[in-house]
Amino acid sequence: MADGLGPQLISTGRLLVANPMLPDPNFDRTVVLLLAYADEGALGVVLNRPSDTHVGDPLAPWEDLAAAPAVLFVGGPVQHQAVICLARPDQRTGTDAMEGFKAVTPEVGTLDLDLDPALVGASFRQVRIFAGYAGWSAGQLESEIEAGAWWVVDAEPGDPFSVDPANLWKHVLRRQRPPLGYVAYFPDDPADN
Repeated sequence: MADGLGPQLISTGRLLVANPMLPDPNFDRTVVLLLAYADEGALGVVLNRPSDTHVGDPLAPWEDLAAAPAVLFVGGPVQHQAVICLARPDQRTGTDAMEGFKAVTPEVGTLDLDLDPALVGASFRQVRIFAGYAGWSAGQLESEIEAGAWWVVDAEPGDPFSVDPANLWKHVLRRQRPPLGYVAYFPDDPADN
């Protein structure tokens, strides 16, 4: 676990946890799962921004596999028409060579929504669908982390499928060692402290 003091290893599959003092409202108290990280930049999805749109409205075939709450999530401020699906494989089935699935961590990956959910459904325990994503150009994320906007921490398998996304930011911070763990108790309005 990250302690928030030393260098932070940025890599695919790790979480970015927003500093509560981050001024960008798009990322206020967000938790972002990094789906891709390279010299050219980074791409991730915000895990704790559920929308009011039920998955069955635009994507009825995927409704039965959707993790609760079964709504679309706002994955970030970039290209809201782009849709990204995260999937949690059933450990009893091999998904390593499955066409249309790309592992992000050993327990979570992206899944092509052009696949037939009736055919791939037995291979996955749950999916979560995101409209839009968060993106950074080369060097941008590193600069933001250096400025203190984000903490980089390990993801747990259930984070992308949290049944309580509104409290995911606090939950992820609470499991970190002090002093970073104390940030979970930072008030919504510092003037209330």
